[in-house]
Amino acid sequence: MSGALNPNWEETVATGELQTVFDNIKVIGEYDSRSLTAKLDQISGFDTELSKGLDQSKSADDLLRFFGLIKQQPWMQTTHQFGYIALRQPGSIESQEIQYPGAIAADVSLKNNRINIRLDRLRVHKYPGNGTHNIMVNFAARNQVADSQETVTFSQTYRVGEKQTAGVAGYPIFIGLNVGSQGVAFEGSTVNVNNEADQAILAALESPPFQSGLSLLTTAQPAIAPFTEITLGVVKALAKRTENVPVQKFYLGLDFEDAPMGIRLAEGNYIAAQVPSETAIEWHKWVYRPDIGTIVHKADSLETLPYNYLVFRISRYEA
Repeated sequence: MSGALNPNWEETVATGELQTVFDNIKVIGEYDSRSLTAKLDQISGFDTELSKGLDQSKSADDLLRFFGLIKQQPWMQTTHQFGYIALRQPGSIESQEIQYPGAIAADVSLKNNRINIRLDRLRVHKYPGNGTHNIMVNFAARNQVADSQETVTFSQTYRVGEKQTAGVAGYPIFIGLNVGSQGVAFEGSTVNVNNEADQAILAALESPPFQSGLSLLTTAQPAIAPFTEITLGVVKALAKRTENVPVQKFYLGLDFEDAPMGIRLAEGNYIAAQVPSETAIEWHKWVYRPDIGTIVHKADSLETLPYNYLVFRISRYEA
């Protein structure tokens, strides 16, 4: 599901009121205790052991222990760590290092140029509930056209089991996205859709019109503008439905500067991992093995990254 919206970008920045597209989506890790208890009680197939804790928590100590256990769940984390894998040499099967994307050199040749963004991995370590998860993945970016910017969105759904990776690699999200002189803003969010009444919407996202990503032009596209309101309305409505659970949400401003805490724009893969703290992952201890297509620990090639994460790819657009 895709579309475009034309915000008054300059005015928004000038007044300091810039909001992310998914700002109103509240992930489960942001819930207070009362809202969290109500949400967990609504989730069909919620983890059996955790459910017992919810049912049996009577005393204050029991409740504290229960919420302590819940807070440790991978899907409760609101922090993200970002990694970067550079373009590999053609034909090479050597393991590739992973870096923080603020430590790489920006590719200034992408300034005022066009790029493609594709989804290469969607990994579920643990999501609320059991069995196979129906995950709606939502993306947004700002497309630079002439002297203005338009926000473009794209949503797709995948079925993924616990500790498994979705059967997706190279899935087109935005094709020909226009990069400005300052870089590009990119957002992502995931919603675990459990409500059976919403399955028809997920089926619509899997239909042919939504299978090829959003192709963009170098000029504004008013024909697709009305669909953004619908797209975002559907995404936000699903996120608030009783059994549906927003799990991840992140924002990346990819730029060409040298500020140490910024994130640079370059061709390659970017990892967005949902983690309990900013120091949970030491990227130098992990590598990408192109021979098996997986991120593994340097010391143990059978140990995979124990977090929910997705990987998107940035490449140069070729007309």
